[in-house]
Amino acid sequence: MPLSRLNSQRLFRQQCYVGGKWLDARDGKTISVDNPATGEVIGSIPSLSAEETDSVIDIAQTAFEQWRSKTALERSDLLMRWYQLMLEHKEDIATLMTLEQGKPMTESRAEVGYAASFIRWYAEEAPRMYGETIPGAKPGQHIVVTRQPAGVAAAITPWNFPAAMITRKAGAALAAGCSFIVKPSESTPFTALAMAELAHEAGIPPGVFNVITGASKIIGKQLTGSPIVRKFSFTGSTGVGSELMAQSAEHIQKVSLELGGNAPFIVFDDADLERAVEGAMVCKFRNTGQTCVCANRILVQASVHEKFVSLLAKAMGDLKLGDGFEEGVSQSALINHAAVEKVQRHYQDAMDKGATHVYGITPDKAQGNFVNPVLITDVTTDMQLCHEETFGPLAAIIKFDTEAEAIKIANGTPFGLAAYFYSRDIHRCWRVADALEAGIIGMNEGAISNPMAPFGGVKASGLGREGSRHGLEEYTELKYICMGAE
Repeated sequence: MPLSRLNSQRLFRQQCYVGGKWLDARDGKTISVDNPATGEVIGSIPSLSAEETDSVIDIAQTAFEQWRSKTALERSDLLMRWYQLMLEHKEDIATLMTLEQGKPMTESRAEVGYAASFIRWYAEEAPRMYGETIPGAKPGQHIVVTRQPAGVAAAITPWNFPAAMITRKAGAALAAGCSFIVKPSESTPFTALAMAELAHEAGIPPGVFNVITGASKIIGKQLTGSPIVRKFSFTGSTGVGSELMAQSAEHIQKVSLELGGNAPFIVFDDADLERAVEGAMVCKFRNTGQTCVCANRILVQASVHEKFVSLLAKAMGDLKLGDGFEEGVSQSALINHAAVEKVQRHYQDAMDKGATHVYGITPDKAQGNFVNPVLITDVTTDMQLCHEETFGPLAAIIKFDTEAEAIKIANGTPFGLAAYFYSRDIHRCWRVADALEAGIIGMNEGAISNPMAPFGGVKASGLGREGSRHGLEEYTELKYICMGAE
C-alpha cells in the first residue's frame, strides 16, 4: 500500500478540518476515494450535510473577526511558516497526490513546490495591500482609499491540481485578512486535508482555514446561498461555474471563476520548430493532458506542417505510460473512466470525419484508466475536439495557410483562457498577441503559470484573476473615505 511510503502518517487524514478540529459527518455518511491507476480504495471522507456546512460558515465568520484584526505582518509570518512546512513535507504530499490523482511523482513533487510558492508569494504581498490618496475636490478636503478584507471566503476546487488550485485562492484570501472555507474535489481530498494539517501546525488560528468534504451540489448551494460568505471562487467546468454564479447572485457575492478552456497552440512558418515541439510537449502532455490551459488545438502553418508533425511524433515516442509511482513514467492514469470515454469519443469522431492517425495506440485499446498518447492530423473545425476540452493525451493538428486564418480558427470558440504561438518575427509576435482572445498568452513559451502573474480567462473561461497582486485584490473591498475641512 503506497500509504506506507509516508514519513509522517499524521498527514493522511480522513476527517474534515473545521475550526481547528478534525470532524466526521454527524450522521456518519462517507464517500470512498480510490486510486485511478489501480482502482484500489484509499480511504473515505465525511459527506457533510447542508446544516453542517452552515455551521462551518458560522465558525469561519467568528474567526474572520479575529483574523482581520491581526497586522499584515502577523498574517505574513504565519503564511510563511505554512509555506516552509509544505516544502519540508513535499515528498509526503506528493505521495498522497499521486495516490489519489494519478499523476507521476515527478509532477506531483513539482506541483507541491508550485502550490507552496503561492503561499510564499501572498505571505510577501500581505504587507503590501496598499491603498491610495486622492486630491480633494475642494480646499481642506482629504480623500483616502483603503483596501479591507471582503469577509468569509469560500472555494470549490478541482481534482487535476489538488494542491495548487487551493493555495492560489487560500493564500490570497488569508493574506487579505479573510477566513477561508474550501471544498476540494471528492476525487482528491487527501492532498487538501494534508495541507490543513500543516496549516494547523503552522499556527494559523482555528476557523481561519477550513477544509470540508461532501457532495458538491449540497455544499456548493450552501456556500453560494449564504449571506455570510462574501467571496466565492470556483475552478471547474463552464457549465457548473455558470450555475454557481447564478446561485451567488442572491446575496451579490464577489465571484471569481476559472472555467473551461480550448487553448490553441499556433506554430508559424518562421518558428523555431524544435523549440515549438518542446513547448507543445509540455503544454499538451503535462498531467496527461488534464489541464485547463492544455493545448487542445495545435495549429501548424502548411509549409512547416510535415516537419513539425514528424518532430512531434518523435518526441512523443519518449513518453512512458504507467503508474505514477513507477520510475521514469511521464504519462499516467486519467482520473476516471468517464475521462477515458471522452478521449475515445473525441478520437472516434475525428476519425469518422476524416482525420489521419499518425502516432500512438488508439484510445479504444485503453486498459483501465490508461490511455496512450495519440497524434492525429487533418483535423477540421467541425470535429468535437475543436469545441470541447479533450482533457486527455490526444494531440490534434490543424493545418492553416495564413496568419489571418490561424487567428480566426484560434478565436473561433466561446472560450478564452490560454493561447500559445511560436514565431521569430517580432512584429508578428505583437500582432498575434494583441489579436488572440485569451487571458493568458504563451509567446514562444509552453509553461506559463507562476504566482507573480495574473491567471484567468475571458469570455466563457471565467471572471477575475488568481496569482499576482490582482489575485490579492480579488479578496478585498475598496473603501473610500472623504474627510471634510473643519
